[in-house]
Amino acid sequence: MNINDHAKVKRQEVKMLNRKLLEISGVLNVESFDSEEFLLETECGFLAVKGQNLHIKNLSLEQGLVAIEGLVNGLTYLESGSHEKTKGLLGKLFK
Repeated sequence: MNINDHAKVKRQEVKMLNRKLLEISGVLNVESFDSEEFLLETECGFLAVKGQNLHIKNLSLEQGLVAIEGLVNGLTYLESGSHEKTKGLLGKLFK
């Protein structure tokens, strides 16, 4: 890795408190969300947050910060091919 590659390395921080409050930095966009799943575009790839009674507590895309409240059941980074399938399915659901 040369110095130019090192400059392109992105930073992301995920902080969770008792599965009830999730704070994520490095968020570029909120692709979709409902009370059971959030799909976030982050510096490190697409991140699916699954749970129950999920809602946004705080959102600042300018700072790349999202805070989600509710019962968090799982966090999954999606492969690039998986994102297209998920986006297509969610797109159909939200039409």
